[in-house]
Amino acid sequence: MKKLKFIISGGGTGGHIFPAISIANALKKKHPDAGILFVGAEGRMEMEKVPAAGYAIKGLPVSGFDRSNLLKNFKVIARLFKSIAMAKKIVREFSPDVVIGVGGYASGPTLYAANKLHIPTVLQEQNSYAGVTNKLLAKKAAKICVAYGNMERFFPEDKIILTGNPVRQLRIQQEELKTAYEQFGFSPEKKTLLIIGGSLGARTINQSVINGLEALKKSGIQVLWQTGKFYFENAQKNAISSNNPNLLTTDFIARMDYAYAIADLVISRAGASSISELCLLGKPSILVPSPNVAEDHQTHNAMALVNKNAAVLVKDVEAQEKLIMTALNIISDNSKLADLEKNILTLALSNSADIIADEIIKISNR
Repeated sequence: MKKLKFIISGGGTGGHIFPAISIANALKKKHPDAGILFVGAEGRMEMEKVPAAGYAIKGLPVSGFDRSNLLKNFKVIARLFKSIAMAKKIVREFSPDVVIGVGGYASGPTLYAANKLHIPTVLQEQNSYAGVTNKLLAKKAAKICVAYGNMERFFPEDKIILTGNPVRQLRIQQEELKTAYEQFGFSPEKKTLLIIGGSLGARTINQSVINGLEALKKSGIQVLWQTGKFYFENAQKNAISSNNPNLLTTDFIARMDYAYAIADLVISRAGASSISELCLLGKPSILVPSPNVAEDHQTHNAMALVNKNAAVLVKDVEAQEKLIMTALNIISDNSKLADLEKNILTLALSNSADIIADEIIKISNR
C-alpha cells in the first residue's frame, strides 16, 4: 500500500490554523505513515503554530490586498506571482495526492499551483459567506467541505459536503467542573459571564465592558473577562478602580475548556471557529460581529444562528451602549438561557475533522 502525501495550505488567523491542524491530526490518525506538509504565508501565525503542533511548513511571501492604498498593491501583485512560482515548485517536489485549502493568503497560490499540475484539491470553507479565493478555486475543486447549509449560493452543489468546522477539543468531564471553578477563584453558586474577543482582543467589546463595570458590579454575577494582550493594561486599570470582587481580568485564558465549562453566557466575536465551538458546547451567546473582516463574514456567521433563535446579536456600533445591559438581562432570564442552549445545540456538527479526512482519503485513493 503506497504512502499517502498531503499538502495543507492557508492560515493567517487561529480560525484557519486550528481547523487545518485538526485535519492533519485526523489524517495522521487514519494513516500514521502519511506525509503532511503545510504551506503558509511568511510572517503569519501559522509559521509558529504549525511547527509547534509537530508539522513541517514552508512559507510564501504572499499578502492581502490593501483596500485603503491601491498603490501599495503593485508590491502585493509582485509577491503573488512570486508565491505562485514558489508554490508550483513546492507542490511539484512534494508530489502530494491531494492539496487541501483552509482559507487565508497562502491557499490561493498553492491550490492554483495544484490545479495547474492536475493534483486534486479539497476546499474547507469555515464561514457562512464564502471568501473570494474559495469562490475562484471552487470550479476546479474535487470536494468543498462547508460548515453551514445553503452554500450552493457560492459553490457547485454536487461538490458540497456539510462537515462543520474542525475545532479544538474543549469539553471537560463533569468531575473536572469543581477544578474549573477553582481555577478562576469562582463559585458554582453564582452565574458566570465569559467575555472573549479572540486571542488579540476586541476593542469595542473591551470598551463596552469598561462602560458597564458599575452595572456588572451591582448585578453580583461573576465575570471572566479576556481582554487580549493589546488592551489588557487599560482594562486592568479600570477593573481595579471598579473594585469588583466577582471580576477576573486576564489578557489570555490558557484553559479555555475550563472557561467555557463554567460560563452561563458568553460574549464573543463571530469568527467561524468560535461559533463552531459555541455550538458544540451548547453555550448561550451574545455575538458582536467584527466590522473589520472581508465581506462582513462575521455578521453572516452570526445571522445563521440568530435566525434560528440560537444566539443574540449586538452590532459593533451599538455595543458600547447596549452590550452589557443585554447580557445582564439574558443571564438573569433562565428560560431565555435554556432556549438559547437548546437551539444552539441543534446546529452542532461533531467529528468534523474525521469526516473531512475521510473525504480526502477517498479522493486520494481514486
